[in-house]
Amino acid sequence: MAQRRCIGLLAALLSLCFLCCQIPTASAQSPAPPPTPEAIAVYKRALAEYLQAHDAFLTIDRAYWQSVKQKRASRISKRAHGEPVALDDYVLTQPPKYTGPPRPVNPEAPQEKPPRPYVPVVADFLAAAKQQFNVAPQRPASELEFKHAYARVASAAGLTRDQAVRVYGFEASGNSSYDVQAGLEYNPNGHAISTALGYNQLLTTNSVELMAEAGGPFIRALQAKATQLPDAAKPLLENKIAVAERMVAFAKTVPDDWGQHEALAGTQKGWAVHAMNLDIDIGPLLQTQKLMMSVLFARAKGYNTPLTAAELEMMNLTGDGTGFDMVTMPQDWRDKVPTSNFFQESGYRENPVAQRNNTVAKLIAATNAEMDVQVQKQGARDLVAAFSR
Repeated sequence: MAQRRCIGLLAALLSLCFLCCQIPTASAQSPAPPPTPEAIAVYKRALAEYLQAHDAFLTIDRAYWQSVKQKRASRISKRAHGEPVALDDYVLTQPPKYTGPPRPVNPEAPQEKPPRPYVPVVADFLAAAKQQFNVAPQRPASELEFKHAYARVASAAGLTRDQAVRVYGFEASGNSSYDVQAGLEYNPNGHAISTALGYNQLLTTNSVELMAEAGGPFIRALQAKATQLPDAAKPLLENKIAVAERMVAFAKTVPDDWGQHEALAGTQKGWAVHAMNLDIDIGPLLQTQKLMMSVLFARAKGYNTPLTAAELEMMNLTGDGTGFDMVTMPQDWRDKVPTSNFFQESGYRENPVAQRNNTVAKLIAATNAEMDVQVQKQGARDLVAAFSR
């Protein structure tokens, strides 16, 4: 009944669209009149006022972000030479805000919005996997099956239940599935806002980079699993191992550099690698390794205190080096240091969370508060149970 109702509604809408196309309307026949000379003159005066105010702001703004850049470079240099970092090695003021007149609308320019850039989705990743590597990721029979597989891999790697569950709550909204994509958490029919996928929201570039950097251990883990399977079940996993080897070889065709991996990630083969996040064997390895890279980074820097989930998320959010800067910051500095110190200018502008929670202390507190809410949802509870098995 529901399907017939939808088909009927679609037919009605199509009929209405057809009629609308056939019936002339005033708006379709009558373009907007050209702007008057007076309107153009008003616009030009307003534009001049805006440009004067905005140019003055840009001078201040550029100086601020240049200072952020210089102090970041100074901290990196100090740490490289074993020198202590001081509080004044950070910019301690908030970014300037533009308070002048808004940019006026040009009455002579078309007001059409540019088309929304297309973001590939799960169907695209799966199609690329089939086309490029002749593989279809082995999807789990249920969400719980994937959670159990993820919990086993994460525990074996050294992630704690608290780290995994709270990061899952924060990244995947506490109740999302293993194939959730950014922007589609609450509305599967909406628009994806990025390629971020799964419990820990890996981007296509993350997937390619992890295959390049940890592909060898992934393959060895799969080979070890294959030895424990009955003969009848081995061919499927052995074929998967062969595909993984080809994907690792592809990921290693460029130097180990984020920009280089990003270029590969934008190709059909890069999309195919990303599709393996949906595989019951490879997906948990990729999702786990994304967090473990941050844990291992901290250990390599001599930081052996277990990372809290919020601290791990800081490294996940801003990158290991930048996040580690926040994690190791003395507690009494955290309410004094603006979050702008840990972002590029463009990244900060696009991150309303970092702007609202504009000190390290506020950002970590807000992250913890969000985790507290999300871990109460059923998906997070199911993941807790999976770790307890």
